[in-house]
Amino acid sequence: MSPTPENPVRKLLRTERMPSIWCPGCGIGTTVNCFARALAENGKRQDELAVVSGIGCTGRVAGYLDLDSFHTTHGRALPFATGLKLANPKLDVVVYSGDGDLTAIGGNHLIHAARRNLDLLCICVNNLTYGMTGGQLTPTTPQPAIASTTPYGAFEPTFNLPRLAASSGASYVARWTTFHVRQLTKTIREALDRKGFRFIEILSPCPTLFLRRNRLGEAIDEMRFYRENSVIKNFAETREAELGYRDSILVGKFVDLDRSRPTWREAYAARHAEVLGDRFIRWTGPAEDEVRGPGEGEA
Repeated sequence: MSPTPENPVRKLLRTERMPSIWCPGCGIGTTVNCFARALAENGKRQDELAVVSGIGCTGRVAGYLDLDSFHTTHGRALPFATGLKLANPKLDVVVYSGDGDLTAIGGNHLIHAARRNLDLLCICVNNLTYGMTGGQLTPTTPQPAIASTTPYGAFEPTFNLPRLAASSGASYVARWTTFHVRQLTKTIREALDRKGFRFIEILSPCPTLFLRRNRLGEAIDEMRFYRENSVIKNFAETREAELGYRDSILVGKFVDLDRSRPTWREAYAARHAEVLGDRFIRWTGPAEDEVRGPGEGEA
């Protein structure tokens, strides 16, 4: 009898913490599977990567991945990740959190991380609601969806996240749904090899609060909706990526600048080399693309 093949993502998970706290039908677990598969296919070592998350349903991802991880305060995943990356530039840092955490209380950090082109991969699982705290309105809840804070229907304009990230300066921007597992895995694998600020939005069902409150059926119904209403269009104008209520969903890769825009550290090094000349090269040491902190190089 041949041995049972091992699940390729098992070694990347903290299985002792399973089963997860996520509701049946929640899409967050699907995104974790895609992320773990992308890591396995990419070949990166587990000690070369760290995951930072905030508060909320998606914020729990960091606790289930067998990687160095930080479960930070609400909305502050990106500042924590920024400090981690600047302190250890050789580390790949991934921010993994939800639409409320990243685009509401953390919205200011999102636009400035993109503006600076910080060398981070940011994965936003967008379930259109605050799932952990009662189903409140988020900046991505479409009009006129029902939320606990808008019982008569949402009326505020929503963020178009691909456009927000791209217009703020992100060097890589993509969007998929939890139905598009193969495309999502490929996109994460590709984004892990890019530089600069990379932003991936993943539309995911929240059956317990968003779907139930809006009488949209179960999670399987939402997956059918994704299948039947998603339009794949790579390098489309991000202004076309507006999310309406039960409208078609534009998915694909929108921006891929790769190395054409310097990262924050590269811009920092270039400016200081221009100002300090020889003194900067002596300070940074033999690796010209590496910027060390005070005390680590020659004064």
